[in-house]
Amino acid sequence: VQLQASGGGLVQAGGSLRLSCAASGRTFSNYVMGWFRQPPGKEREFVAIINWSGGGTYYADSVKGRFTISRDNAKNTVYLQMNSLKPEDTAVYYCAADSNWPRPPRYDMDYWGKGTQVTVSS
Repeated sequence: VQLQASGGGLVQAGGSLRLSCAASGRTFSNYVMGWFRQPPGKEREFVAIINWSGGGTYYADSVKGRFTISRDNAKNTVYLQMNSLKPEDTAVYYCAADSNWPRPPRYDMDYWGKGTQVTVSS
């Protein structure tokens, strides 16, 4: 499955952004979808994950209550709504897919898209 993330940009602290990730090549609803991020100079970290139907989600503690992951299987797209953004949310954000629910804490997934940059200014 091919993944393409979009929607990143520059936003002030307290603002919002919505990231999108369009999938192609395979049956989208067969995949668990996740969002990850890599802050400058740091390792990649898990952000959020959603199950095949969209009925189950899980978040990193650092974004819980501020970010919402969702999916539209008819549009082959997963979203990440990011509210109350903080400078520490600055990172390259990646979407990923796996046919199985990945294991914590790394949530390694099989397929990855190119990232989209999110920069939050203070």
